[in-house]
Amino acid sequence: MKSLYVRVVLTFVAIVLISGTLGFLLANEYYQRNLRAYNEQKITSIGQQMIDLYEHKSSLDLPSYMTHVANLNFQLHLVDENGAVSQFGAPFRDQQIEPAIVQKVLAGETYRGITEEEHGLFVTGFFENTLKNSIGLPLTAEGKKYALFVRPNIEQQFGEVHIMFALLLAAMFVLSLILILIFTRYLVKPIEKLSHATKKLAEGQYDIHLDIARRDEIGDLAMHFARMTESLKQLDEMRQEFVSNVSHEIQSPLTSIQGFSQAIRSGGVTNEQRETYLTIIEEESRRLSSLSKQLLTLASLDKETGLYEPTRFRLDEQIRQVVLVLQHQWQQKKLAMELTLPETFIVGDKQLLNQVWMNLLANSIKFTPMEGSIYIAIQKDTRIVVTIRDTGIGMSEEEQEHVFDRFYKGDKSRNREATGSGLGLSIVQKILQVAKGSIHIQSRIGEGTTATVSLSTGEHPTARTTNESERSEARE
Repeated sequence: MKSLYVRVVLTFVAIVLISGTLGFLLANEYYQRNLRAYNEQKITSIGQQMIDLYEHKSSLDLPSYMTHVANLNFQLHLVDENGAVSQFGAPFRDQQIEPAIVQKVLAGETYRGITEEEHGLFVTGFFENTLKNSIGLPLTAEGKKYALFVRPNIEQQFGEVHIMFALLLAAMFVLSLILILIFTRYLVKPIEKLSHATKKLAEGQYDIHLDIARRDEIGDLAMHFARMTESLKQLDEMRQEFVSNVSHEIQSPLTSIQGFSQAIRSGGVTNEQRETYLTIIEEESRRLSSLSKQLLTLASLDKETGLYEPTRFRLDEQIRQVVLVLQHQWQQKKLAMELTLPETFIVGDKQLLNQVWMNLLANSIKFTPMEGSIYIAIQKDTRIVVTIRDTGIGMSEEEQEHVFDRFYKGDKSRNREATGSGLGLSIVQKILQVAKGSIHIQSRIGEGTTATVSLSTGEHPTARTTNESERSEARE
């Protein structure tokens, strides 16, 4: 397989050859249509002037006169009435001509050999050194009739020009080839660097530096490649962190389940301890089930496999239902619930939005101390804005920057009872992205947290459908 460098060089060489050929053909066409007749007319005029000058003014005999004219770089072929031939100047390479043509010229007609005879399809016919490629004119000298065939001595007049043009064309081709080799290398070298960088990237090496300081398409490609590499590096780091977090979240309850199972099987526990251990095993199993369902929901949202199915429903009733579902939790902590929920209709995915309010309200309940308060309100203008504000422990600015990161927990000790899996707000953000909504978190340590959700009132423009089993699995 030819390399890109060879392909580009061959392409440029082909372009030079094709353009040169086309240029020659266009020049030839111009000569055939315009210059050929003009050239013949010019030679005819010069030949007629020669004859007029001799017949009216010259005091020389005919051979001497013809010799002087031939010295002006002309080829002359003189035929008298008896068929005797005299040549002056450089001889014609081919002196064959039909006798009928000679007789016509002797009879007073003009022979136009440049246009009447075939001299090939190309402009090179202009340089054909034959008697047929000449102009025949009648001449009367000393009472005798002659047929004078005239042609400029092209080699004598333009020989140096031929050499110069030949050298010029050869030099142009050679220099063009050298410049093509140099500049093609300059063009292909950055692509070779990108190809090498791509191989390194495919091997999982992200420490790639491309020193391509160009302000063209290749420079843009290198810049985009560097950005892509950085993004892939971040994605790989996120993947590794994600796997680590999932492993940790799964390993902890599994360790508890294994430990308490072994304790029960050993038989060295009381009935009360046995019930306690079984309760812990059941809770840890539920926690594993909840974690797997959350991961399935995130995976489905990431793939956008038609999860979003909009319907028209009352948003205020849905939020009230979520408050009732979590009633046991907020009543245990003696929290005050303040609801400002005017009648509000929305077109959206009811199950997914229910998950949003469930996660946000559960977080507020979890991080609000005893006898605190939670405020929930709906405002409707061009968009629907839902505000959930609590008087909880709040978050620092650093925590707010990472609050939507998967498995991120402000509590570095990973106290599961206090912080959960760290997927709740990630799911909320992803659902709102799919629903073309947004969420903003504002918090201060010791003063509480406010979550502001903005939603469109209309139907989601990219709503799609999927089979029922896939949807039910992702939303369980």
